[in-house]
Amino acid sequence: MESKGPSLYTAGTSVDLTRSIDEDTLVDGPLISADALQSAIRREFQTVPTHCYAAALSFLHVLYVALSVCVAVLCVLKFGNEEKCVSVMGNVQGDSAIVFGKVCLWVLVLLFTWYVQHHHNRARRRGYLQFYRKTQGLKDLPLLINSTGNVFLLVILVAGLSPTVRIYMLLGILGLELLVALSCLLWYTVKVMRFNRERAAPDVSQEDHLQNYSITSLPTETGFREGSRLEEVVEKQADLIEYLKQHNTLLSKRLLNLTAQH
Repeated sequence: MESKGPSLYTAGTSVDLTRSIDEDTLVDGPLISADALQSAIRREFQTVPTHCYAAALSFLHVLYVALSVCVAVLCVLKFGNEEKCVSVMGNVQGDSAIVFGKVCLWVLVLLFTWYVQHHHNRARRRGYLQFYRKTQGLKDLPLLINSTGNVFLLVILVAGLSPTVRIYMLLGILGLELLVALSCLLWYTVKVMRFNRERAAPDVSQEDHLQNYSITSLPTETGFREGSRLEEVVEKQADLIEYLKQHNTLLSKRLLNLTAQH
């Protein structure tokens, strides 16, 4: 029994010495400040350029409604020179031209929605989960509004109304659709411009900062809390895991580059 004591003590001492040597070799490397890493990560911020396309789509929508009113007044209601309408539009009826223009506008809105979804998915993969969720329903509203307007236009066209009543109802639908869609696009543009101007860090970095400097900080949205939906929690955790993988890859590359510089 007495002979085992020194051997165990010697083994434990050798393990401690080996561990301390290994730790010393890790510490001997060049130390990199957290400010350097944080500044390197902040340079990776990428703006969301969709606000420019939202403004362009708003302008095209206003232009389409203005031209539709001109065509309706001059060519359908015949309050102007009919010869100019015939020379410009040929054999195309005024209400048919308005419907064709509405289809082209709907295609533009569809392409805009796809483009916005692409950039918002990229922002979500970069860790901006709150921005993605706050604008998730807003970015789809223009397509929903234009699709609903198309349904009402089809109902008006097949209702068998008189040309005068039909064109007035058609213009009313276009005007109401313009007001609602333009409000959504302007509000979306404000949100995106505010996000680009703030150039904030990803959500995980902001939560870590609040937890480090706030003693009474509230729990984050990552875990499950009473009253929250399980599907929403699972979706948030999946987004967070995906972001952390990419964040670790980026951080490893920055560490290698900064280590090589020192």
